[in-house]
Amino acid sequence: MESKAKLLGHALHQMLIVFPLGLLSTAVLFDIIYMVTRDVRWTQASYFMIAAGVIGGLAAALFGWIDWFGIPRGTRAWRIGLIHGVGNVVVLILFALSWLLRRSDPGSPASEAVAAALGGFVLSAVTAWLGGELVDRLGVGVDNGAHLNAPSSLVDRRSRAPAAFSGTERRGSFVRSA
Repeated sequence: MESKAKLLGHALHQMLIVFPLGLLSTAVLFDIIYMVTRDVRWTQASYFMIAAGVIGGLAAALFGWIDWFGIPRGTRAWRIGLIHGVGNVVVLILFALSWLLRRSDPGSPASEAVAAALGGFVLSAVTAWLGGELVDRLGVGVDNGAHLNAPSSLVDRRSRAPAAFSGTERRGSFVRSA
């Protein structure tokens, strides 16, 4: 099932999730480094990474929501997508809570702030696996014409010509100018 929200032929949700996942995971890693070193620069960096990760997560969620509405109700993919989406909302809430609890002193977060981030991190591992299940196992967000020798996503599938160009023809597995 193809994604409903694409940019240059690729699913926007799948492109955007790498940012919040990376930022929020690294924020937790920085909190752990802080606990070992007591160097406040790590938690100060974590504070800003959480803010950026939550903002990025909201952007990714918008396009995930659009794609989820394209999945037929009553399917396994629809149910997993619902759990994946709700779980990620909880992840964002936990990290937003962690950020709010850090606001008064980003260099020395309360243990509740670190616990909220750690809880969000653990839950994000589960929701990331569910996202992988949706894409890799159930084919959600995968182009209907996907295969090992599929043409570039920049090629118009109807004419097999590059979408932004004209006067081309297809010879073998390459697109060449006429």
